[in-house]
Amino acid sequence: MNEGLPTLDLHASVATLTLRRPAQRNSLTDDDLHTLMAHFDTVNHNPAIQVLVVRADTQGQAKPVFSAGYHVGGFDNDVMAPLFFEKIPQALEALRPITLCALNGSVYGGATDLVLACDLRVGLRGMSWRMPACALGLHYYPSGLRRYVSRLGLNASKRAFLLGQSLPFEDLQPLGLFEALVDAEHFDAEVTQCVNTLTAMAPLALQATKQSLNEVAAGMYCEPVLQERARQSVHSADFVEGRAAFAERRPAKFTGR
Repeated sequence: MNEGLPTLDLHASVATLTLRRPAQRNSLTDDDLHTLMAHFDTVNHNPAIQVLVVRADTQGQAKPVFSAGYHVGGFDNDVMAPLFFEKIPQALEALRPITLCALNGSVYGGATDLVLACDLRVGLRGMSWRMPACALGLHYYPSGLRRYVSRLGLNASKRAFLLGQSLPFEDLQPLGLFEALVDAEHFDAEVTQCVNTLTAMAPLALQATKQSLNEVAAGMYCEPVLQERARQSVHSADFVEGRAAFAERRPAKFTGR
């Protein structure tokens, strides 16, 4: 794969977004960020897409790096660059489809927030996680701090930010960060299995439940809104099919209606 802007590949109900700067440890330039936003928009407006997989090209790297975060040269051009970067994980978190991060390498800086913005994560054993914001003199942006505390908890978030040290993925696994933490030999199969599980679910219920859970986690709980989503699911064709499949002990064939 040639180095360049992130690519988006569509196959049936699954989209795969790939970071493509392995020679630069997949650090993210301003052009990459704008391209990611465009890809998010494409995915969000394609009703056929149920799952988005986010991964990185790590070919040629001595040790796999999913992403080293924002390209530090961008700070020289615009010290407010971190505030623009915030829009990327915010948009990723808010996407309609379920998002799965295939974390096939170590991850640093702002890229850690891209990982946290995904709904689910499969991690590669032996890799590491580092958030050096305070070591750079940077107070991290608000939504990123919220995601850290929501996903990792307060104490682990303090460890990540205040110490700024490299954290092995194995130390993060007990916090529930990964759906699975596997070796390279089994990594792709684990990602595929997770994708297959997601695409077998009722898409309307899956996407509405994702939205509700994110709202609750962000402190935006609104019971009437959640009740309306529950009401809509009860009256959906997918719920009829789900009950029938359960009674007949067969796989459900959901239509997203």
